[in-house]
Amino acid sequence: MTAPTPSPGPSPAPVTPPPALTEVESHGVDRIPDAERTATPFDLFRLAFGGANTFSTCVLGAFPILFGLSFWQGLAATLLGVVVGALILCPMAVFGPVNGTNNAVSSSAHLGVHGRIVGSFLSLLTAVAFFSISVWSSGDALVGGAHRLFGLPRGDLTYAVAYALFAALVLAVCVYGFRFMLFVNKIAVTSATVLFLVGAIAFAGDFDASYAGVFTDSADAATRSLFWPSFIGAALIVLSNPVSFGAFLGDWSRYIPADTPRRRVIGAAFLSQLATLLPFLFGLGTASIIAARAPEYVDPAAPDFVGGLLAISPGWFFLPVCLLALIGGMSTGTTSLYGTGLDFSSVFPRLSRVRATVLVGLVSIGFIFVGRFALDLVQSISTFATMIITCTTPWMVVMMLGFLTRRGWYDPEALQVFNRRQRGGRYWFAHGWNWRGMTAWWVSALLGVLFTNIPGQFVGPLGDLANGVDIGLPLSLAVAAVLYLTLLRLFPEPRAVYGPEGARLARTVDVPVRPITGPGAEGEERSEEGPEEGALSDPSATLPA
Repeated sequence: MTAPTPSPGPSPAPVTPPPALTEVESHGVDRIPDAERTATPFDLFRLAFGGANTFSTCVLGAFPILFGLSFWQGLAATLLGVVVGALILCPMAVFGPVNGTNNAVSSSAHLGVHGRIVGSFLSLLTAVAFFSISVWSSGDALVGGAHRLFGLPRGDLTYAVAYALFAALVLAVCVYGFRFMLFVNKIAVTSATVLFLVGAIAFAGDFDASYAGVFTDSADAATRSLFWPSFIGAALIVLSNPVSFGAFLGDWSRYIPADTPRRRVIGAAFLSQLATLLPFLFGLGTASIIAARAPEYVDPAAPDFVGGLLAISPGWFFLPVCLLALIGGMSTGTTSLYGTGLDFSSVFPRLSRVRATVLVGLVSIGFIFVGRFALDLVQSISTFATMIITCTTPWMVVMMLGFLTRRGWYDPEALQVFNRRQRGGRYWFAHGWNWRGMTAWWVSALLGVLFTNIPGQFVGPLGDLANGVDIGLPLSLAVAAVLYLTLLRLFPEPRAVYGPEGARLARTVDVPVRPITGPGAEGEERSEEGPEEGALSDPSATLPA
């Protein structure tokens, strides 16, 4: 006999109209009912693009110039980072429609019922980092623009008020939930795009594509030797933007019907990141103008892209800058914060989605104020983001290869074991941990950090072994893929986790799995722990003959 496909439950109900915008979302990370899945791949495109079509992405787009590259060298690094990042990211969109839940919960299938907290932790760090970037950059632009327009004083109190009001506004949108966030992004995508195009007109007369950077023929040998480390470093910072969405795509795609063609979902995620070339190139182009006209603002020791942009802007563009900061920052902030509050509510079941969102938001706001006014972390945010991405990317590799080896088959009920405070199920493995996926993740993430080399910011203990080139992320990608597939071959997983069609690129073993026990389990009483991979047979997962 083979392991039967889990019962899909009752017949699909008719699709119900979406709730009102002002109705607070009630769903946590529980599986979204089929009748309530009314989103489309285009909605996913708008959310993912809207979350990056922002002022904070412009700041990241300025980094190639800050690293000393010419405009054309910076353009090549930007294209490389965006395209490679989009290719890494886009497969992560399929977990939401398949499982009806977010990506951290879906990771239970590959890291174990308890191992899914890795995804929750990574999404928390990513949300704090990019929420901080959005609040800092947007708040600075709002205050700077208001100073130039209305003479508003620029002191710590002014910045503190701007950060607090902006963060509170983002938090309010996240509390209302998915539908309200989708509404905000519908407006933000169009508005921000128009404002960026207006900005292109504003700076067209000052733009000079021949900006040469520091790596010219007349540069000394020591400077020229830093070209490739700077080029790779700039590309990786750009790449960090699309990859940062890896933990969050499932938060939005879970509202897409399960029968939606996967190529459309993957295509929407990929195109959403290609579209971010608009804010990236705006940041790159304006940074090259700043470097030529106001080079003090692109000093690597104390870069100030926002200040430089305001310094070179024509007077009539100050108001569009303020609008761009407000609208774009709302998109980045909401897409970063929403998913983390959602997932945090499952890690701590006493917290509803709303309470968890408020708690994570308050912690993030505290981090913003400490980093901006006490520890001066603003200049190091690129390092923080790059380190998070170095640790997140191998987790994504495990997820994607796991999807491939499982042929896209999952047991939705077994994925919810952690959230329901149950035990057992197909993904219980060894006391709730799948050490194969966990090992592949932490080993590759550690190697990535050790080999990281961000010029002038962070160099890992082994970061100089490649002549100053940052190979941390490519190395972690390769190690995660090879190690995970190797472990699946050498230490096969239970046959029952692979579904009726069996495994692809992996071996299996005929081992029974623990039944699901605990709160809400049908006809089961809590039992003692079993040995590795479970010792009790699961009535829903019989073994092959």
